[in-house]
Amino acid sequence: MRYPARMTILPACVRMALAILLFVPPARAQELSGDSAWNVNEPPGPSLSAPIDVREGTWMNLDLSPDGSEIAFDLLGDIYTLPIAGGEAKRIASGAAWQMQPRYSPDGKKLAFTSDANGGDNLWVMDRDGANAHAVTKETFRLVNSSAWTPEGQWLAVRKHFTQRRSLGAGEIWLYHRTGGEGVALTTKKNDQKDLGEPAFSPDGRYLYYSYDATGGDTFAYSKDTNPGIYAIDRLDRETQEVRRIASGPGGACRPTPSHDGKRLAFVRRVRYQSTLFVQDLESGEALPITDTLERDMQETWAIHGVYP
Repeated sequence: MRYPARMTILPACVRMALAILLFVPPARAQELSGDSAWNVNEPPGPSLSAPIDVREGTWMNLDLSPDGSEIAFDLLGDIYTLPIAGGEAKRIASGAAWQMQPRYSPDGKKLAFTSDANGGDNLWVMDRDGANAHAVTKETFRLVNSSAWTPEGQWLAVRKHFTQRRSLGAGEIWLYHRTGGEGVALTTKKNDQKDLGEPAFSPDGRYLYYSYDATGGDTFAYSKDTNPGIYAIDRLDRETQEVRRIASGPGGACRPTPSHDGKRLAFVRRVRYQSTLFVQDLESGEALPITDTLERDMQETWAIHGVYP
């Protein structure tokens, strides 16, 4: 966009006002003006509704209820439940806010999820039917996502986003009580440009699994090669604070998911550029491919919402 040369001689206050009008989204400009507080679910201006009917989706986070009767999943910023036997999906979280990453509580009565309803990504909890949704965290800068319940159902681990200078950020795993609070760090970022996230607890709660960018150096590289491996999975012993690498190597490893008996770990690895589901025996270390019909993972990018859903 071109502007008249004489614009540069306008008073500073006028130039600032023009900048706000030209470059700041209307909602943000409204907030800056002090006229009213910004509400994600009540955006200003005209809107319209368009009904859609779909049979499939992409990059959908899902979880299986503890009783095995239904799944919860996200699609286009809303959260649904669906009987495991099939049928019509029921929308339980919707609106202009973006809702994603549903996770059943161990007793199956609650769902944790990520929502930007209060202005940025935060941890929320609602009843299994979508009622009584409320924010657990109220971060305004170090935003959080990718929650995981502890086995007793009182605490939730999340990925917390940290930025500094020119970096797009790196993650740490933080633990919050289900009722809120300031939280406590479980991991510490190694630098400002190598990501870490996707927390998951072992069934007994002793171990915390997570994935991270294991490539060398302390700066982000745009030409990383998945063949030798980018992401790896570590395991933190919460009793001894010992950290052990569990899965890595060619094709990398991401999205750790322990089995219910704690003896195996499911994860995603790239095989000849195709994202593939593996299951690893934690005692022997043997990992076997299960299926290569997965969508492409995001190992080469800043995967702040997870390397794989």
